[in-house]
Amino acid sequence: MKRVSLALVALVAVAPLRAQSLLYRGPNMGGTWVPDAAVVQFNFLHRFYVTPGPAHGVINYPTFTLAAGLGHDVSFGGRFATKSLVGIGAGAQSTNETELFARWRAVGTEGRDGFSVAITPAYNLLAKSIDGEVAAAWTRGAVTLEGAARGVSRELGTPGRRQVALAGGFVGRLTRYIAVSGDLGSFMAPVDGRAAWSVALNLLIPGSPHTFSFQASNATSATIQGASVGYAPAGSNQILYGFEFTIPLHLKRFAPWFHGSPKPVALGAPGGAVAAEIDMAAIKFAGESITISAGQAVRWTNRDPLEHTVTFDGAEAGSPPIPPNGTYVHRFDKPGTYTYHCTPHPFMKGVVVVK
Repeated sequence: MKRVSLALVALVAVAPLRAQSLLYRGPNMGGTWVPDAAVVQFNFLHRFYVTPGPAHGVINYPTFTLAAGLGHDVSFGGRFATKSLVGIGAGAQSTNETELFARWRAVGTEGRDGFSVAITPAYNLLAKSIDGEVAAAWTRGAVTLEGAARGVSRELGTPGRRQVALAGGFVGRLTRYIAVSGDLGSFMAPVDGRAAWSVALNLLIPGSPHTFSFQASNATSATIQGASVGYAPAGSNQILYGFEFTIPLHLKRFAPWFHGSPKPVALGAPGGAVAAEIDMAAIKFAGESITISAGQAVRWTNRDPLEHTVTFDGAEAGSPPIPPNGTYVHRFDKPGTYTYHCTPHPFMKGVVVVK
């Protein structure tokens, strides 16, 4: 049970890893991002509308996205959205929309300067429509410009009409952790509904691979079709508010659950007597401050099911990543106070005092 608890904590207490970032795409844009191999991406998009008084009821429009990376810039996944516009009209029996999709990033990498291009074929089960999108993005420094061309074989809520949609957007990163974005997309002809738009304030959660955004939009879902038409019952122009949260699940982090304790790995070269032992357990250094004599060594042992490091804050050389059940030994030749931390988990800190 303890191992399971620590592994769950590791999902939210890790160094920034390659994952889909809301700092590089607008809320209604699919982007060009593809998960790495053995990474499962989970996005939770929740939008809502508050009805006028006196009821002030809240109508929720969630979209769940789950995608897995296969390597070679290819992924597959699905989206599930409730109360979708796909279910309005054309005799639909449900408003729950499911879209299955694959994506191939043909050019570039999302987040790096230059162009990136991705192709996304999809099938919308509720609309019974074969859909597709070609998305492109250009990044230079703090700015990303996006564009997308979309095609559907059966427009949502219609008796079987083909459609084409175009969309564009921008992202401006104000700092490393904060960005603003906006986008606009619409079916081209005939236009049965309003254009879909969105604006957002996007945040990177420091020390983690997670991003979070506060959004305003008139689109009810994030599918290819849902992001191409605005919500406008009876000709109104209702605004939906909400948020999106991205959660990458790196499957290799769950390996200890299935393979037991890994073999011990010894790192470092002591060249002196080991005068102190420090365990890395429960995502902290046991015994945060120790005192030794010059010429002696300290051994760190990783008792957690995830990697740690011993990274000194000064010029002293530190460790490479220490795997679970691994050890690292370091000898201190000069007197002084050596503060250190774990790079993946910077809240883990310790001090070695050398007399």
